Amino acid sequence: MIRFFNSGSTTCDRLDRREWLRIGGLGLGGLTLAGLGRQPAARAAESGGFGKAKSVIVFGLLGGPPQHETWDPKPHAPLEVRGPFGTIASRTPGLRVGELMPRVARLTDKIAVLRAVVTNDNAHSSSGYQMFTGVPHQPPNTENSLPKAPNNWPSVGAMVRYLRPAAGRLPSAVTLPDHIWNDGNIPWPGQDAGFLGRKHNPWVVHCDPADPQFKIDSLDLPAEVPPMRFTDRRSLLEQVNHHFDGADRRGDFETHDAVSRRAFDLLSAGTTRRAFDLNAESPAARDRYGRSRFAQSALLARRLVEAGVGLVQINWTRIADKPNQGGWDTHAKHNEACKDFLMPMMDRAYSALIEDLEARGLLSETLVVWFGEFGRTPRFNAAGGRDHWGHVFSLALAGGGVRGGIVHGSSDKNAAYPMDGRVEPRDLIATMLHCLGHAPDSELKDTLGRPIPASRGEVIRAIL
Repeated sequence: MIRFFNSGSTTCDRLDRREWLRIGGLGLGGLTLAGLGRQPAARAAESGGFGKAKSVIVFGLLGGPPQHETWDPKPHAPLEVRGPFGTIASRTPGLRVGELMPRVARLTDKIAVLRAVVTNDNAHSSSGYQMFTGVPHQPPNTENSLPKAPNNWPSVGAMVRYLRPAAGRLPSAVTLPDHIWNDGNIPWPGQDAGFLGRKHNPWVVHCDPADPQFKIDSLDLPAEVPPMRFTDRRSLLEQVNHHFDGADRRGDFETHDAVSRRAFDLLSAGTTRRAFDLNAESPAARDRYGRSRFAQSALLARRLVEAGVGLVQINWTRIADKPNQGGWDTHAKHNEACKDFLMPMMDRAYSALIEDLEARGLLSETLVVWFGEFGRTPRFNAAGGRDHWGHVFSLALAGGGVRGGIVHGSSDKNAAYPMDGRVEPRDLIATMLHCLGHAPDSELKDTLGRPIPASRGEVIRAIL
């Protein structure tokens, strides 16, 4: 439900703003628009004429995808390092990838692989914070860290919301299908706008696009609010706001007015509803991605970038009745999980996304970042799992100005430490901003007006 907050001001007839809204019944019929309404106007920024991407899709395999079974296999290492899986040739001459990636292997001419990414942090929360913000967590290796100072640097999604105006009626950064959390629903830091202020938070859509009944309820009018009544309520809201024009038009009033206008706009915008309507896709198109929650979120991400959203982040979510809660945090039964569901689901959804974007002429203007917060240990543990490893791991980028068919950086013989081409998260953030047409050191201002550069990293020019 949208809530309208009172700042303590009253009109000459002693009715405060909250009372006006209560009397007018302007709760929008009980609509649950939690994130939908919080879309203030974003600040436009000079692009500088560089960068080819209009949008970024962060294909987030949160939990820690392994480098050995994906982009950096070590076929000549001992079995306890390389694991039981072999390698296969890819579309790129000389590049071999894990055998559990057959679909992706056919697309490497469109993909740049980074084999020497480093956070030097082995905790989900703090390494994830560094990956999303480009800034190391204080202190490192801290699990269950909360999103608060001093670890309140904005996520790259929040930076995009700050630097780019909203795309039509949709926000310029959206996260699907859930926020990232540790056991106990403890959210990772680095997912929000931090010191930029809440108005720049990415819009988190909690949903299951694989559900046959999937829809964003907040985009539909409740049954008790027919269109005519909805129009009447909008008119009444405008009258209330006009009534307060002569009383107190402080910044917070203006912000909440913008929130309510945004909510009405979203509800009345057919284009917004159409962007979330997966029923507009053919069953065959949906099957190509796979029918999992994550895979259908990837398809939804494609629809959102078509609608003009600047950054869409897809978070891998847990799967009931699977080892390690169905995630990439494979402390036990690593090989079984990789073979049975993790790698097949990833291979199918990621390849479908790349192929779909290319077929629609969108890949050249959409940067796709294959992404995790760290990798896995070079050696297996006693439970047949691989543990957390932030000392070297692999990522991949495609589209949006990235040169495909190349590998940047290398790791040692066990994929344990970088040998050359080291990349830090701040460099990845700088590259993403650059591809979107923003200087990595673009000025951000915190809620006190202090200027801060978005990134202090270096653009990875070898892949552009």
